[in-house]
Amino acid sequence: MVTHSLAPEKIEVFKSLEGWAESTLLPLLKPVEKCWQPQDYLPEPSSEGFLDEVKELRERSAGLPDDYLVCLVGDMITEEALPTYQTMLNTLDGTRDETGASPSPWGVWTRAWTAEENRHGDVLNKYLYLTGRVDMRQIEKTIQYLIGSGMDPKTENNPYLGFVYTSFQERATFISHGNTARHAKQFGDAKLATICGLVAADERRHENAYTKIVEKLFELDPDGTMLAFADMMRKKVSMPAHLMYDGQNEHLFDNFSLVAQRTGVYTARDYADIMEHLVNRWNVASMQGLSSKAQTAQEYVCSLPPRIRKLEERAQAKVKKGPKTGSFSWIFNREVALL
Repeated sequence: MVTHSLAPEKIEVFKSLEGWAESTLLPLLKPVEKCWQPQDYLPEPSSEGFLDEVKELRERSAGLPDDYLVCLVGDMITEEALPTYQTMLNTLDGTRDETGASPSPWGVWTRAWTAEENRHGDVLNKYLYLTGRVDMRQIEKTIQYLIGSGMDPKTENNPYLGFVYTSFQERATFISHGNTARHAKQFGDAKLATICGLVAADERRHENAYTKIVEKLFELDPDGTMLAFADMMRKKVSMPAHLMYDGQNEHLFDNFSLVAQRTGVYTARDYADIMEHLVNRWNVASMQGLSSKAQTAQEYVCSLPPRIRKLEERAQAKVKKGPKTGSFSWIFNREVALL
């Protein structure tokens, strides 16, 4: 891992942005008193009707197919590994929370973003627990393994890379949770659809914040930001939970990804669409006055979405569709189709 990779003059860019971050980023956070909380959408344990509410939840969730449960569990585990993501943000030069309680807008943002995100794992975890359809002990082991393993987003302590990564990832989670919401509704669980939709809406708001940061960086340092964008894309954005492990299956993340691809929860096409969205959002193709190196980087990132789509089409054409199945300890080792 590269450490302290940012030049002093680049760190100064982020110091100079503190006033901008306070006025632009922090208003995108919601006050705690105005935030939804997991308990708003779960059976109330103190009420006399608690057991009836749980029974109703279990009846609704009985219609959720196993492949959907695999996707929902994988998404929940990804959210539950939140300590790792806060740690990653606090490695970034110029924006880290130096004391754990820094009054700087970057520190305030990171802590409040983490606090908002923390609700996502909580609500999905409790919901899945109450369904009785998943092996919570295996899920809990997977979460512990994942947090202990950390992650390698290849951001190298560099906030330029870090904020390109988070812009991409927040959109990816918005798409994934949006799709699980849509599928839950199709399977007859409207309350779960509402929960997944709320999580997706948070992710979209957070995506807006991170894309605004990169947009500002393009304004202040177009060459450096363009080079960082291309660098991040060359490395390929790895999903934050790519190191997930349940103590049994060394290919757990790959199998989970195959199920998400087959069911349309998150696909390789989505990856290309996110890339294209960011290129358009940041007006990358129309930027002028770049250095020759940055121009090369500009051409590279603009050419990527169609290239990724073509490669994916070729890869899909070569894949022999089914029957290929895999078992998941999360659902008591039941088999689901991977392809």
